[in-house]
Amino acid sequence: GARVYVNGKEAIFWPFGYNSFHVDVTSLLNAGGEDNVLAVRLQNRTRSSRWYPGAGLYRNVRLVNTDNTHVEVWGTQVTTPHVEKAYATVTVKTRVVHKEGTPLRIVTRITDGSGREVAQKDQTMTLHHGATFDQHLNVGNPRLWSPEHPHLYTASSRLYVDGRQVDEYQTVFGIRTVEFVPDKGFFLNGKLRKFQGVCLHHDLGPLGAAVNESAIRHQLAMLKDMGCD
Repeated sequence: GARVYVNGKEAIFWPFGYNSFHVDVTSLLNAGGEDNVLAVRLQNRTRSSRWYPGAGLYRNVRLVNTDNTHVEVWGTQVTTPHVEKAYATVTVKTRVVHKEGTPLRIVTRITDGSGREVAQKDQTMTLHHGATFDQHLNVGNPRLWSPEHPHLYTASSRLYVDGRQVDEYQTVFGIRTVEFVPDKGFFLNGKLRKFQGVCLHHDLGPLGAAVNESAIRHQLAMLKDMGCD
């Protein structure tokens, strides 16, 4: 389990080491601008696992500093509700932490894998009662995502209040259609597809549990060579 402390006060206890979490520590910071002390305590309890899982900070840890008005952590949802050869509709839903009644402006640019802009939407609206900021964009002649051709796009959303940019949030996504058909199976981009995978632990064998990007890429390349998708 992990316990996060700020200035000696516990901000969160997270007992499960296999998924991500975040916590807002604003209320625990020193109001006078003095230095703050951030501490993380990790405890690997005896017999808490069937094997030795490793212990410590083995995934990325980030300190996120934002304006009072900002996009929530994991605050975007991108879907592609309509896809055809000529164009694709991309819906970007953004959750914003803000003062109720404040007009918000979001400028979203979608770029392809080469960095070329393929769509843009500039909108201003006032959100109420936890509503999301919804934007709909069209991408012409989309390159569809699949395991064999993993084409990716990036939605970059800039958030403005009173003409001042207060945040920018990037979301990487693929344009594709997904459908489950009864008695037939799973269809990706209109084609029947079987899931071909393996049971894989979170670590890298003798390299240990700490994330190692080059080793993970090597691992994924071997899995794809085996036929995994």
